[in-house]
Amino acid sequence: MIFNIEVNNKIIKAKRGDSILETLRRNGISVPTLCYMEGFTPTGACRMCVVEIEGKNELVPSCSHPVEEWMKIHTHSPRVINARRTIVELLLSSHPDDCLYCIRNKNCELQNLAEELGIRERRLPVVKKTVKKDPSSVSIVRDTDKCILCGRCVRVCKELIGISTLDFIGKGMKTIVGPTFNNRLNVSNCINCGQCLMVCPTGALHERDNISQVQEALQNPEKYVTVQISPTVSVSLAEEFNIRTGKEMDGILVATLRRMGFDKVFKTAFAADIMLLQMVDELADRLANNERLPMFSSDCPAFVKFMEEYHPDLLPHLSVCKSPQQIMGSLIKHHFAREQKVKAEKIFSVSLEPCTAKKFEAHREEFTTKGISDVDVVLTTREIARMIKLYGLNIQQSAPEMADMPFTIRSSAAKITGTGGGIVEALYRSLYYKLTGKSLVNFKIASLRNNKNIKELTTKIGKYKLGFAAVNGLGNLHELIKQIKAGRNDLQFIEVMACPGSCVNGGGQPIGHSREVVKARTKTLYDIDEKESIKVSYRNLSVTELYGKYTGKEKDSFFEKLTTTYQKREVPL
Repeated sequence: MIFNIEVNNKIIKAKRGDSILETLRRNGISVPTLCYMEGFTPTGACRMCVVEIEGKNELVPSCSHPVEEWMKIHTHSPRVINARRTIVELLLSSHPDDCLYCIRNKNCELQNLAEELGIRERRLPVVKKTVKKDPSSVSIVRDTDKCILCGRCVRVCKELIGISTLDFIGKGMKTIVGPTFNNRLNVSNCINCGQCLMVCPTGALHERDNISQVQEALQNPEKYVTVQISPTVSVSLAEEFNIRTGKEMDGILVATLRRMGFDKVFKTAFAADIMLLQMVDELADRLANNERLPMFSSDCPAFVKFMEEYHPDLLPHLSVCKSPQQIMGSLIKHHFAREQKVKAEKIFSVSLEPCTAKKFEAHREEFTTKGISDVDVVLTTREIARMIKLYGLNIQQSAPEMADMPFTIRSSAAKITGTGGGIVEALYRSLYYKLTGKSLVNFKIASLRNNKNIKELTTKIGKYKLGFAAVNGLGNLHELIKQIKAGRNDLQFIEVMACPGSCVNGGGQPIGHSREVVKARTKTLYDIDEKESIKVSYRNLSVTELYGKYTGKEKDSFFEKLTTTYQKREVPL
C-alpha cells in the first residue's frame, strides 16, 4: 500500500512495511548510518540515523522504525544534528588520532561523518583504549583501538558467512570485538575471506599490507620478479582511480606493471584454463567410477579452509586441482624457470588477487617445495592500486599492452570463473566435449547467470544425467551440506565461493562499493565472454602446446605439480 507522509515540510511517497530509512533513501533523502547494512535486519544500535517525528518526545532510529501514514518527519533539524554530532564526538573521544597513518584515511566512514557534521575540535574528555594490535594472521590485521563497536563485522561473519569468528567480548566500557577469548586470528576459525573488513567503517580490520616486500624485490638486482593478474582484478581496479565502474583494465594494467619494473607479466586466466581441463578429467573419472560424488570445486581457499575445519569427512570430495593462482605459481617456479634457465629461488612470484584468503593460500605448506613457495606475495586489488599511486604512475596515460608469453592466451571461459556460477558454466563447456566429443552450440547458460544464492542446473550429457550447483556466499552452503550428508545424490559438481557474488565481490576488492558495482563488474566479464571467439578451455592452443612438452615420467611429474590434497585442520578455539 502506497501513502503520503511529510518529510522536511514536503510530501513524499511511502510504502507500508518499509522502514523510515528505506523510505527516505528511495526518495533521495540521505541519512547517515553506521551499524545499518542493506539486507540485514536493522538493530538501531548506533543511533546515527535518528530523525525527529512530530508528536514524539524521543528521537527515533529511522533504520528500525516502520513508516506510518500520520508521520511528519524532520531529518536534519537542529536537535537531530546535535544528537548525531554528539554520537560522533563520543566515538572520537576514544579513537586514535592517527588518521594520517591509517590505511583507511580518506576512505573512513567515521572521518567522513566528522567532516559532514562540522566537527573541528575535541570537546569531550579523551578516553583511551589500549588494546594490542593483532597482526598474527597472514591475511587480516585487527586494530581493535579503531573499532567503534558498530557490529557489522560480527553480523557479516555470523549471518552471511556462517562462521561466527568475531563477537562482542566484555561489558560496558571494556567491550571489544574479537575471536573467542580475544585470542589471535591465526588460531581462530577465521577462513580469511575478508568480508568483515569490507564492511568495517574504520581501519579496525584491514588486509595485511605486503607492498614493501614487492618493492624490495623490484629493487633487488638478484631477483627475477614476475606477476600474475587475476581475471577479476582487471575489472575492478578502475574504481580505485575514479574510472568508469566495470571498465576492463587488463592491457593498461599490464603496461603499468612493466613500468613499475616487473620482469614478466602473466595472466592467471591461463592457469584457470588448466584448472578447468584438469577438473573435467577428474570429474569424468569420478563419474565413470561413481565415486566421491558430488565433487566440490577447490579454487576458493576460504571454502577449502572451512571444509578442513568443519567437514573433514567431505575432504575427499574436493577437487585435487590447485587453484589457478597456485597452478600459475607452480608453472613459473618450475616450467618457466627451466625454460628461461633461471633458478627457481631467484624468481620472486607476485600474484594480484581480489581476495584476502589468497594470502593465506600462498603460505600453505602444501604449496611449498624444498623451502620454495609457488607464490611469494599476494597483493589485493586495493594494494596494487596503492602501489601504482606510490610509484606516481598515471594509469590512464598507459597504452594497453599484451601480457608475456607463454602464459598469456586464455579462453573467455577462464575469464568468467570470477563470477557466481562461472566455474560451473566454464566447466560444463569442456565437460560436454569430453563426454560427447561434440562442441556446444549455445555456450550461455541462463540459469547460472541470475542473482540467486544457490544456482542449480540439471542436464543430460551423453549417458549421464548430471546436476550442478553454484553456491554464492558460504552461509548459503550449510543447508546444502546437510542435505548431501542426509543422502541427497542428484548433484555431481558443486562450485562454492565464500564471498557473495564470487570473486568479483572478494575481500580484496575496492571498499565501499554497492550491489550495482558488483553487477557492473560481472557484466563486463560476461560481455568479454560474448565477444571473444575462444570460449572453451580445450581450444586454448597454448595449454595444448605446454602439455606437449612433457612425456613419460616428466609428464607425470608435471601433472603432479598441478594437484594437491587437504587434511583435517584442528581449530584450538
